[in-house]
Amino acid sequence: MSILTKICQWLPFGKVPEMHAQGVYKRLLKNDVQIIDVRSKMEWDRSHIEGSINLPITSLSIDAIKKLKLSPEITTVVICLSAHRSIPGVRKLKQFGFSDVYQLEGGMLSWWKLSLPTSK
Repeated sequence: MSILTKICQWLPFGKVPEMHAQGVYKRLLKNDVQIIDVRSKMEWDRSHIEGSINLPITSLSIDAIKKLKLSPEITTVVICLSAHRSIPGVRKLKQFGFSDVYQLEGGMLSWWKLSLPTSK
């Protein structure tokens, strides 16, 4: 992978598929979505979506995905605080073979704004 390709993965420019917080919550209730939270462990410990998996963006690798037994067959939502770190997360997962992958529109800020449930 070229240096330019590596840099472009991190740039928060451009669009990736998004799912609204209410849609994510409905899918979560049906247990047909996996959620990867790419925020730091400290951020995740303060407040996170029940059932989400914390995998900081700096640790997101194919080896980590395999170790956590995440399935590329299941709809996956990548979340961060404000929908910036999740963009490269979505791009990386697509490179790893995940086809149905989204970012949480507006990040955790949108989740909290709707007062959807969280865990600590």
